[in-house]
Amino acid sequence: MKLQLTPFIMLDGNADEAIRFYEQALNATVVFKQTFGDAPEDPEHPLPADAKNRIAHSVLKIGDSELFVADLDPGKPHNKGNLVNICITTEDAKHSRQLFDSLREGGQVNMPLQEIYFSPAYGVVTDKFGAVFQIFTKKNRNR
Repeated sequence: MKLQLTPFIMLDGNADEAIRFYEQALNATVVFKQTFGDAPEDPEHPLPADAKNRIAHSVLKIGDSELFVADLDPGKPHNKGNLVNICITTEDAKHSRQLFDSLREGGQVNMPLQEIYFSPAYGVVTDKFGAVFQIFTKKNRNR
């Protein structure tokens, strides 16, 4: 099975500034950037106006590598331990479930593995050592 591990820097409202910094400092190229305001509106959880410009996700290309940079969800606490996450990308929801279940053993579920608008199986878990993993399943483009 194909897996991809990507460092994911989580910030608290200054991700856009960090992206501009990495463009200069690391000669990074932004290949994708989406704000929370770009996402579909959830009437049960309205987004505060001041959170709409926060970065929900970005992909920076640096040499042959990628770096993800985003802001935490509005209202989530920003702790020093959760600044850098590791995003594990799979192509199969069943494989994502296996990884998620293995990593949560003795750890903590931050967001249950679930279907979400950008992924058929996405979740966040902190393992028993305190490392934060985002499990991301690519959408099948043939559907």
